[in-house]
Amino acid sequence: MEKIISESEVEKYLLELLLELGYEVKFGPDISPDGIHSERRNYTQVVLTDRLFNSLRNINKDIKESELEEVYKKLVRDESQDLTVNNKTFHKYITDGIDIETRDSSNRIVGKKIWLIDCNNPENNDFLAVNQFTVIEKDKKRRLDIVIFINGIPLIFFELKNPLEENTDIKYAYNQLQTYKNELPTLFKYNEILTISDGYFAKAGTISSEYERFMPWKSKDGISLMSSDSEQLQTLINGVLNKKTIIDLISNFIVFENEEGKYTKKLAAYHQYFAVNRAVEKTIEASDIKGDGRGGVIWHTQGSGKSLTMVFYSGKLVLTLNNPTIVLLTDRNDLDDQLFGVFSRCSDLLRHTPVQAGSREELKELLSVASGGIIFTTIQKFFPDEKGAKYPKLSDRSNIIVIADEAHRSQYDFIDGYARHMRDALPNATFIGFTGTPLEREDRNTPEVFGDYIDIYDIERAIADGSTVSIYYESRLAKLKLNEDEIPKIDKKFEEVTEGKEEEEKKKLKSKWARLEAIVGSEKRIRQVAEDMVKHYGERQSTLDSKAMIVAMSRRICIDIYNEIIKLRPSWYDDDINSGAIKIIMTGSAKDPYDWQKHIYTKDEKRFLADRFKDPKDKFKIAIVRDMWLTGFDVPCLATMYIDKPMRGHNLMQAIARVNRVYKDKPGGLIVDYIGIGFDLKKAITDYTASGGKGKPVIDKEEAVAVLKEKYEVLKAIIHGYDYSKIFKIKDYNEKMKIIQGAIDFIVSDDDKKERFLKYSLELTKAYALSVPHPEALKLADEVAFFDAVKSRIKIITRPPLERKEEIEQAVKQIVSEAITTNEVIDIFAAAGIRRPDVSILSDEFLFEIKNQKHKNLAIELLKRLINDEIKLKARKNLVKSREFSEMLEEAVKKYLNKTIESAQIIDELIKLAREIRESDKRGEELGLSEDELAFYDSLETNDSAVKILGDKVLKDIARELVITVKKNITIDWNIRESIRALLRSKVKRVLRKYNYPPDKQEKATKTVIEQTEFLCQEWNGN
Repeated sequence: MEKIISESEVEKYLLELLLELGYEVKFGPDISPDGIHSERRNYTQVVLTDRLFNSLRNINKDIKESELEEVYKKLVRDESQDLTVNNKTFHKYITDGIDIETRDSSNRIVGKKIWLIDCNNPENNDFLAVNQFTVIEKDKKRRLDIVIFINGIPLIFFELKNPLEENTDIKYAYNQLQTYKNELPTLFKYNEILTISDGYFAKAGTISSEYERFMPWKSKDGISLMSSDSEQLQTLINGVLNKKTIIDLISNFIVFENEEGKYTKKLAAYHQYFAVNRAVEKTIEASDIKGDGRGGVIWHTQGSGKSLTMVFYSGKLVLTLNNPTIVLLTDRNDLDDQLFGVFSRCSDLLRHTPVQAGSREELKELLSVASGGIIFTTIQKFFPDEKGAKYPKLSDRSNIIVIADEAHRSQYDFIDGYARHMRDALPNATFIGFTGTPLEREDRNTPEVFGDYIDIYDIERAIADGSTVSIYYESRLAKLKLNEDEIPKIDKKFEEVTEGKEEEEKKKLKSKWARLEAIVGSEKRIRQVAEDMVKHYGERQSTLDSKAMIVAMSRRICIDIYNEIIKLRPSWYDDDINSGAIKIIMTGSAKDPYDWQKHIYTKDEKRFLADRFKDPKDKFKIAIVRDMWLTGFDVPCLATMYIDKPMRGHNLMQAIARVNRVYKDKPGGLIVDYIGIGFDLKKAITDYTASGGKGKPVIDKEEAVAVLKEKYEVLKAIIHGYDYSKIFKIKDYNEKMKIIQGAIDFIVSDDDKKERFLKYSLELTKAYALSVPHPEALKLADEVAFFDAVKSRIKIITRPPLERKEEIEQAVKQIVSEAITTNEVIDIFAAAGIRRPDVSILSDEFLFEIKNQKHKNLAIELLKRLINDEIKLKARKNLVKSREFSEMLEEAVKKYLNKTIESAQIIDELIKLAREIRESDKRGEELGLSEDELAFYDSLETNDSAVKILGDKVLKDIARELVITVKKNITIDWNIRESIRALLRSKVKRVLRKYNYPPDKQEKATKTVIEQTEFLCQEWNGN
């Protein structure tokens, strides 16, 4: 039986799309170097010489025939045995032209540049797509599905698979290209972009891209995204291969990153490409004589390639603005070093060697040139020696572009802050900001310096595109026992527990911080936390070989945790910088205690340790940090972060994003909270969503456990009828294999059952890797191991005969089933079994802890503060409910202050209120109303008997119509224009009358609706 869709039909469809874009298309397996079909071609010669020479004559008007031959010789000559090095040399020919020596009219030898591609006029190039292009090299004959030639040079290759073929998928297309790459280096030397597709999914990458880094192209124009995955192939063709974009991509959006002599070729993703081009346009406008010097802000979530986006932007700017001076601004030396490293590794694209300004004097000297240069400096260099003084002018040139990394309001202030001093120093410069976290809503200074958002690439899009992985959250609060008699003494001992480098920071919250540092860093607690971390990391490693980071709140605590861990795991210890599984990365000086000195490294030593930590194969597995490596530090194999330090806002969001990088089969990153960052995390998420960000910055680990249980139940249903339970009791190898084989026979007898089993067993393994060491996951450890073993054996038995061995071999993971047992460190979410994602500190488990806390007064104060914060968050959305909860809190506290209830009773009342607040979040879902609609629904006094008689359906209809009506009739300044307010009141009353809302209740309801509108309209208007 023939397939309803064949692979050739996919090829034909793709070629038809290319025809629509103006490509010439040739069908058939054989095409000679001059572009004419022939059986007698030299198959190793892959450049179509006639097309190349015709294009060179067209682009380079004064080229001689002898020069054509010289160009051709350079093109076909190999400089190295390394394919990537040869590919890099060729790419430089594309972007910078080929330099040759020739004779001028006076017969003198002179230099001349020949261009292979007309980058300024895309239509002036020759575009050819060839179907079934055959190449023979040495003893290998290979036929590529589609090769695209530009000016006779093979630049883009397609490998296609049938979308209906059960035994192959898009990964097979990737594997096939890897085989061709090794067998046909002559052809692949010229490749710029590799594309793989099964006719449904389509992804693009480079000759050095891992499969995980082949990415879809999801927009044709950078404005609208494709509506479904079924459009991937069409969107990639139209979005990448239209003549203007493909020439732009090849010329400006490919970089060879050089790390210790090894090159990695990287292609911009679609979000980087469109953001950079928009940013360049905005910069040109802003730097114009009529411009205001504000280029805008690019918000691309952490892990989505922000640093490379800055490189692409700088590289294109160098060409577009005719060699401007670019100043890269960071707020910390370590960030300056990290970003400088990225730019230095990409210097070919930038056409400059970046330099770091070591002082203000050096910065001024570097800026004294007329044009050109890429300068790195920290923002602190823009502060005068004396507070209040005016910063001296460094340069009044208008071709200076200042790029600020992580632009946030804490850094910029027009009164006596960096914004003012930068303007004084560089009065005619243009400023652009890049950030991985959104600007806070109350932040007015940053837009004043940089302007509005140019482009937003949020978490939802990054995860959907595969640019990042999801972050999961697990709370494991270590019990803190406060001795009230000791609390007054802690402040007196402040100086004893404060180290020199931390003193300035601690002065801001001296009493509170000293108290907390002393408690968090107490010997008993450190021991408990260290023991739990070691156990937890061991469980993680059993399913996911990855690295971990521990974040502690002081350098002293870093060292104490380190000492406790190496007591538990002596084999991890080694003072040699080249060895050891665990290291502390922190700042320090000769003034620090002697026993600290072995943990204080030089700049070069820290760089060496960073390289060790980034290497997945290196034995350096756990890094303990306080502040370093929490921003701008990219370690794809980092999968777990243990947080034992209070953090908030964008600092917290940046820190947790260290674990969201894509790496092989890593299903997600995990944040393990020992200090109670739940509320700060929830507030940061609220700010993120309020700024327009979509997607969950973190997902409750309970969701992973819920998915694990769901997949487990599906697999149990699939294998229902086959008893495999004996395998967990027997030890004999042959008996175990018999049971596994019996399961395989039971499953593969039905093709549908087999496919479903393979699908769900893979999903089960991923969910398990995310869930361990949750007790509910550990209960299923043996079952997961069994299903994984059966899956692996089925894949080996049923694999296609031509599949490469290394692609199908999968070791069955040894899953440790020992559950964590400890009385002192508790997994809070596990205790309560909360399934829905809720990072709020007002969880049942936390409330239970509070209720049973020995020190009731502390518990009351903490609960009051947290509930107040929750009410403030709710007030942004729902005026009526926030008022109701505020009154309930006020009443409870009043009773307590009047001594009408005892400590234990008020705690009960506060806990009841906390639960009511939390439960109120579900009401909209239950009623089928959006948040906005629910807010207006509550404005209607739905509990009033006269109103209630209308019925829920009518009240919900009123709420929905009110949202539509209000949105239609508000303007940015509506709240200060009485005419608009009057019109809005009239429209609201009309809606109420339409649904027979009680007349005597209409005035109050209208007033409440208008007040509610004031809460919501700012968000609707995007402010």
